[in-house]
Amino acid sequence: MTAWVAGRQAIGPDDGGAPVSTDVVRLGPEPGEDVTAYLARAAAVPDPADPSERLALVQLDASLTPEAAAPAVGRTVALRAVVRVPFPRVQTALRDVDLQPAPPVAALRAALTTASAQARQDAVAGVPGTRRTALAAAEAAALARPDCACLVAAVVRLAPADVPGVRALPGVRAVQVAPPGTARSRLALSPLLPDQGPGRPDGPVVGPVPDDGPVPAGG
Repeated sequence: MTAWVAGRQAIGPDDGGAPVSTDVVRLGPEPGEDVTAYLARAAAVPDPADPSERLALVQLDASLTPEAAAPAVGRTVALRAVVRVPFPRVQTALRDVDLQPAPPVAALRAALTTASAQARQDAVAGVPGTRRTALAAAEAAALARPDCACLVAAVVRLAPADVPGVRALPGVRAVQVAPPGTARSRLALSPLLPDQGPGRPDGPVVGPVPDDGPVPAGG
């Protein structure tokens, strides 16, 4: 068993000319945080009276294909996709990828292609014959398929007034909104995974994730 601490700082250009926060803003549950408590915390919008657009993490209810995930981001300005290959009982990498300015389905498919290239690089750089290298190769093969159900979250920009509508969209589990003025370069992403929570395979808290299954064969 390995401890799951999902999180990666998303480096990107700052947004606009408005004042920005200089502190890292974590979007997603803290390690060990109860999922129910996190979902309640994520339901709040910081300073909702401020109508200015801000960054938010849209977290999906299941690992989705680009076609299935597109409606969840279609009403927003989608900036980044968070990708993870859902191999059963195996901890795989979270990869956050900049989205191209394109229709949602095309942008999300391109994100899978970019994530596949990242995994392939990991496999090439790895030690031949090791489980980690084999897993990276299997991830690369899965992500190369345009219908890979591997999208788990997205970073978007939206106005507070639009948050309830996005939360109500099919496939959306949670939308956590960053404080006004938060820059993309200050985000640390740790999305709630679809299989985490009460009644889900990995249980009610964000913590240990099973990593005792076989490495799926690539191809």
